[in-house]
Amino acid sequence: MFDKLEDLLIRFEEILEELNDPHVINDQNRFRKLMKEQNDLSAIVDKYKEYKDAKQGIEDSLTMLEEESDEELRELAKEELNECKQSLVTIENDLKILLLPKDPNDDKNVIIEIRGGAGGDEAALFAAELFRMYSKYAESQRWKIDMMNINENGLGGFKEVIFMINGKGAYSKMKYESGVHRVQRIPVTESGGRIHTSTTTVAIMPEAEEVDVELDLNDCKFDVFRSSGNGGQCVNTTDSAVRLTHIPTGIVISCQDEKSQLKNRDKALKVLRSKLYELELEKAHSAEAEARKSQVGTGDRSEKIRTYNFPQGRVTDHRIKLTLHRLDSILDGDLQEVIDSLIAADQAAKLANMNEQ
Repeated sequence: MFDKLEDLLIRFEEILEELNDPHVINDQNRFRKLMKEQNDLSAIVDKYKEYKDAKQGIEDSLTMLEEESDEELRELAKEELNECKQSLVTIENDLKILLLPKDPNDDKNVIIEIRGGAGGDEAALFAAELFRMYSKYAESQRWKIDMMNINENGLGGFKEVIFMINGKGAYSKMKYESGVHRVQRIPVTESGGRIHTSTTTVAIMPEAEEVDVELDLNDCKFDVFRSSGNGGQCVNTTDSAVRLTHIPTGIVISCQDEKSQLKNRDKALKVLRSKLYELELEKAHSAEAEARKSQVGTGDRSEKIRTYNFPQGRVTDHRIKLTLHRLDSILDGDLQEVIDSLIAADQAAKLANMNEQ
């Protein structure tokens, strides 16, 4: 590990030198690549420097203990030695995490699909609440939301909602949300006061660039139709909505959020690329998922990942057995503790797998 860290430190210093070269500064493509590489390495290099400082602190303290006769100074050296040793353990663990292979999709934007599952109108109402939860969380992260398609049920719920979150690292945090979200509560329509269980599915897909997916437009069939639902003055009077069918896979995507047929067509293609990219990722990761049963789960949409229990005011993530009794704040977008716990569990599983190899 430390040989690799030394190589990364040398590379980081080389990058700094190159960035000061006028020829590199004038070559914008080269300059941007180097800046990205520098940014990717900076956290590891800073942590490695902390490690080296802690090691030096241990050596200095040991030297003082050997050479110093003053008892007060020796006590100070012992304290510093203990602090440096404790710090070293934490830094070593941080370095191992930083050296874990990075998911190449982590910096990408995400396309999110939320669909009401079992439970009819109650499931659709909860789908709308999940959309609001993710919107509030995105707002707290200063990410931007771009709507793609909404299919409402007339009661304020969503049979389906598709939207994109644009922001640095969006996929790295949102990817753990894929799966079945279960809600337990007394529906407004329930006169007997019985608790019902409904489900909503969430799909998280990294935004796919054109270079990520080979898409032949000859395999695509486009149909236009009149938009429905809320919109501007002309949204319901022109054939601006687009239905895209990908013939080889049978994937069907509808987009009607924009007044422009062309914009809806572009959004539908964007969703299709991400769906095809997700299919490729599932194939590539299936063998790895089978070999390493991560605590966080596979991210499969059929997997029940979380329960929102209203009578008890609790949220339970079943993958990591995390229960929090603050349902209201979580539904209001305060997801960070849940996401941090999922990231930590995923990292721990990967570290364990790395140590087994």
